[in-house]
Amino acid sequence: MSNIIIMWSMFLIPWLTLIFMKKEDIKRYMPVGLLAIVTTTIIYDVGTTLGFWTLRESFFPFNYMEPYFYGTIPVLTMWVFKFTEGRFWTYMLTNIILDIGFNFFLLNYFFPSRGIMDFNIPPLFSLPITLTHAAVLYGYQIWQNDMLFKSENNIAHIQPAAAKPLNNLQDKEKDNY
Repeated sequence: MSNIIIMWSMFLIPWLTLIFMKKEDIKRYMPVGLLAIVTTTIIYDVGTTLGFWTLRESFFPFNYMEPYFYGTIPVLTMWVFKFTEGRFWTYMLTNIILDIGFNFFLLNYFFPSRGIMDFNIPPLFSLPITLTHAAVLYGYQIWQNDMLFKSENNIAHIQPAAAKPLNNLQDKEKDNY
């Protein structure tokens, strides 16, 4: 199988799996999926600058980036959150398992053997990077949940100043005029 087909499938197939996710879940987890794209791109750029990895093969429109950054990473992030949200240790254990597979198999073995990229650091050094990335994404999702799903009790007491009742002193002053 050609590298172009492998890279296109790593971009397209994950997005097709969202057919099986509820529309509400897609709306809920899309922001963390988009943040995963942005942060993965930053990590990739820093790693390229530091010589941690080198891209050897790409294709248009992904000339300088791996296509799985825009397919596999965000969609997999959304699926992991769908099944583990609210349970931090389950989320981290899932990410440890996925990141070990990602670092040891995909980055260290598969991509270099196919000539797609060179991975110049030991997988044990990249594992803390990917686990820190997962913790940042979890913190962001918790923040998103707090912002989007506030309880109505907190909002019900907010009213404009014109709608507030006058106190007794203001009533007496009004009567004097």
